[in-house]
Amino acid sequence: MLPTLWFRNTWSWRLPGFDRVPRLVGEENRLVGEHWVLGQVVLEGDGDPVPLLCDNESNADRLWGLPSQTRYPKDGINDHVVAGAATVNPDRTGTKGALHYVLDVPGGEQARIRLRLRLTAPPPAGDPAPRLDLGADFDRTMIARSAEADAFFARVIPARASRAEAAVARQAIAGVLWGKQFYHFDVHRWLVGDPGSTAPEGRRVGRNHAWWHMNSFDVISMPDTWEYPWYAAWDLAFHCVTIARVDPGLAKQQLLLLLREWYMHPNGQIPAYEWAFGDVNPPVHAWAALKVFEIDGGGDHDFLARVLHKLLINFTWWVNRKDADGRNLFEGGFLGLDNVGPFDRSAALPVAGVLEQSDATGWMGMYALNLLDIATTLAKHDPTYTDIATKFFEHFAYIAEAAAEQGLWDEEDGFFYDVLRLPDGDRVPLKVRSVVGLLPLAAATTLTPATLARMPELAARLRWFLTNKPEYADVIGARRLTAGGRQQRLLSMVGPERLGRLLARMLDEDEFLSPYGLRTLSRQHLAEPFTVSLGGQDFTVGYEPAESTSGLFGGNSNWRGPIWMPTNFLLICALRDYAGFFGDDLMVEHPTRSGRKRTLTEVADDLSERLIAMFVPDDAGRRPMYGATELFQTHPEWRDLIAFPEYFHGDNGAGLGAWHQTGWTALVADLILTVRAGDRPPAGPRPPAPRSGRERRDGNRPAGNSAG
Repeated sequence: MLPTLWFRNTWSWRLPGFDRVPRLVGEENRLVGEHWVLGQVVLEGDGDPVPLLCDNESNADRLWGLPSQTRYPKDGINDHVVAGAATVNPDRTGTKGALHYVLDVPGGEQARIRLRLRLTAPPPAGDPAPRLDLGADFDRTMIARSAEADAFFARVIPARASRAEAAVARQAIAGVLWGKQFYHFDVHRWLVGDPGSTAPEGRRVGRNHAWWHMNSFDVISMPDTWEYPWYAAWDLAFHCVTIARVDPGLAKQQLLLLLREWYMHPNGQIPAYEWAFGDVNPPVHAWAALKVFEIDGGGDHDFLARVLHKLLINFTWWVNRKDADGRNLFEGGFLGLDNVGPFDRSAALPVAGVLEQSDATGWMGMYALNLLDIATTLAKHDPTYTDIATKFFEHFAYIAEAAAEQGLWDEEDGFFYDVLRLPDGDRVPLKVRSVVGLLPLAAATTLTPATLARMPELAARLRWFLTNKPEYADVIGARRLTAGGRQQRLLSMVGPERLGRLLARMLDEDEFLSPYGLRTLSRQHLAEPFTVSLGGQDFTVGYEPAESTSGLFGGNSNWRGPIWMPTNFLLICALRDYAGFFGDDLMVEHPTRSGRKRTLTEVADDLSERLIAMFVPDDAGRRPMYGATELFQTHPEWRDLIAFPEYFHGDNGAGLGAWHQTGWTALVADLILTVRAGDRPPAGPRPPAPRSGRERRDGNRPAGNSAG
């Protein structure tokens, strides 16, 4: 075991103010550091470890065949332990150190070491470092922190959650909080090179070269600090919904961070992720801001206003860059759905033309309604936001009408498809029934009687539209009277009649409805793959419920059948929005052809239960997400350590993809907190506190995840 402490190397930058070198010293069973900003820091362990120290400097000789700055470079500890090399400083000083424990642990047994890390003095720290208590005070501290955590989660997790569900929610929240990580990337310096060195010439015209303004120096929520240790904009938005359940201040700070001027491009684009900041992620920031605002109690109007001001710029970027001909039909490329189409939607098209995307158009319809909702909320306290509300009401109407009437909606199939528009005006619908065609469902909101009464300008504009532009009636014309006889309006990309037809597809067990949630591709494509011939090539999409069988868009994820938490969560939220408008008056067959009618709230609850079921033991005591991996299913030391995989098998719910991921999969905690918060029968006794220090960190995946 090598518990390690090191100082980040900033002195090699040769920049003013960063040239001072901190110091680590090995003393018996501890490492003592001195830093002019941090002060004195101590890492102390029990037992008799050997301090090993080196310098946190690159091994220039090994890497580049150049003279190293030190005899003890930063791989010195490894070379000493593995090969016995004389690569650690015999004087026990440096800027990187480890406490070397040699432990003999028989099979099935365990060994423990106690460690404590503490800032022991402010700068300048001239006095000897105090000893850290690894005995009684250590025990008291651990017991106190555990009790505090138990008391905290007892307030967060509903008493109606079962033991197993409460454990899932608690570990999901812990995982997404653990995913915070310091991230530093000065793009300009990356492009030109560090002082005293020159970057490769190709870097100046390579990826991210247009993002020269970016200078990240922040703690950010990562999809996974193990396998994806960089932020992704749409992942982060979903993270914040879960984070808001326990730390709404952090959730709001994270959403605002990517909108700041050192992240958002001057043209208004939000950076996608480190691999290519200029890629396009779905515009879910406004949706997440509304969710966080609601979870936090609905009182932080300053937060909403700050978000709105920046998202006005981003919405304009979308309209200017991703609506090629101003027809309110949007492009965007892969939009986070990697291989969902028959060809790579982010690459050059196989033939000349424009790909009009149902998901991009649906996202933009949702985005317009999210900004409308933000504006109507802010207008309660500042009527100047009324103009913004009417602007986004109209823009939504244009987008929704275009999606319905310009070819994305297929009346015969009752589904939305992407359409390839060729230069001669011909249109090629790509009839892949995928989550792409379900996402327009998410573009829905209700103008309540209170909103219409408080904002007469908005109500008047709505009436004018219905009178003078009756073609928009399907997307803005649905209305109901409340119990008090007051009128409310549904704004939706999917009118009541089309809503029923689309839900019939979504809730069909032969198509999207799995025992464990909604698939990303209809299961009908297993027997009936979709093929299109373009430019002399055939492009095919078939149902693949497990890992991808092609290298399309990297090949390391799959949206052709598996269950993904973020899109499931979004569609469940949309169902609850529709239920808020229709109440119990609209009932749908669920599952399709079952003969059972359910309200939309009941459907949303059932989908939530299916997703939760992947994580909790079934009647046989097995968690579906662990598939055929007996170690995780039955071993007493592993079976209660809950992983949160990237995505799940479309038929059996087994975990797939990045196995150590928490990220947006932590949304299962929000599902549990939502469905167990209502007046339902108790689901079981409360759980004890999860065992400390039990977090799965390997990248192995469960066996038995192939299709069939």
